[in-house]
Amino acid sequence: MYQVIDNVRVWGEPLESAVSQAITCSKHGNVVQTLLMADHHKGYSQPVGGVVVYDGQVSPSGVGYDIACGNKAVRTNLKYEDVQHNISGIMDEIVKNISFGLGRNNNERVDHELFDDPDWDVYKQIGIHEHDTLKALARKQLGTVGSGNHFVDIFVEEKTGDIWVANHFGSRGFGHKTASGFLNLASGRKFSDKAPGESMDQPPTLIDLNNELGDMYFRAMTLAGRYAYAGRDYVMTQVLNILGAVSTFEVHNHHNFAWKEVHNGREYIVVRKGATPSAPGQLGFIGGSMADISVIVKGKDSQENKDAYYSTVHGAGRIMSRTEAAGKMNWKTRRRRGGKITPQQMKEAIEAYGVELRGAGTDESPFVYKKLRTVLNAHSETIEILHELRPIGVCMAGANEFDPYKD
Repeated sequence: MYQVIDNVRVWGEPLESAVSQAITCSKHGNVVQTLLMADHHKGYSQPVGGVVVYDGQVSPSGVGYDIACGNKAVRTNLKYEDVQHNISGIMDEIVKNISFGLGRNNNERVDHELFDDPDWDVYKQIGIHEHDTLKALARKQLGTVGSGNHFVDIFVEEKTGDIWVANHFGSRGFGHKTASGFLNLASGRKFSDKAPGESMDQPPTLIDLNNELGDMYFRAMTLAGRYAYAGRDYVMTQVLNILGAVSTFEVHNHHNFAWKEVHNGREYIVVRKGATPSAPGQLGFIGGSMADISVIVKGKDSQENKDAYYSTVHGAGRIMSRTEAAGKMNWKTRRRRGGKITPQQMKEAIEAYGVELRGAGTDESPFVYKKLRTVLNAHSETIEILHELRPIGVCMAGANEFDPYKD
């Protein structure tokens, strides 16, 4: 059950910094309801795990810089015994064939019908240079995974022995530059201007949907969503090819996005940042840490789920910042100082859980996340757990990979 703090509906243990941000969001614009899922923590302008329901408005700062970040999860036709003795080799092939971090580590050109989408005309309205530059970047990065908490994982469902694959990333540099550009336009700057330093706690940037800028942003965001889907599809196909497997069941959705949805008989804009849509019967993938379960869930037809505007958690939720965990990075020397988690602690935790790990730094170690079971319990009246998955292979960008487009 949730509690209400200053009109914000809060699931799980309230974190003061995130609650404060949510209250700020609730006081700006045509807000119908503000909510915090149980994995909430502080974000830029709108907290991660935060949901804001608007009447006729959209918030590019609420959707955030990683537009359409999300997950695709697939059950394969393989069983655990098919992969258990070769998981190390499989993870080596994933590292070799899939591009993590900022750029593509192979010369493969990926084409897609998405690049003929009429919504690219939005960028032509802004300027031919902006259109051409962004489209070129999008082509170059399609199917790259990025860094931060973005991953490709292999799981076993221990009840059945089924092997699953999941990935997690969004619209890459194209989405990041789209977000930056529209935040600039909404503030009276040019699309490609360098934005001034902005506070994490600043009020949300809002655009009315019934004006030209609002329509342009919504079309651009939707295009970034299709781009993210295309990228996750592409990477999933690569992994299935490495495994020599086929998909028998799929779950695919965003958790950083704005949706037009009907609630209580009216259409609203629901901005979810780090929150998974969970309408009755809707499927979702929720990831834990690299030494914890992940789950496939289904939205319940319950009053509490309705009260949540059909939203749930997107992951376990951080309890430690990246800098706190890994230390402050000096990019000249490429060394970190002052982190709470050592590589040895992380290595021991991963080995104890039975995970074959490639890449990742201590800022993504199991110690920086809540236990997934805890946040799921807080939403037991809104979602049903269908499949429980244990990671056996985790692949992420390298520990000190610099990627400005990661979250």
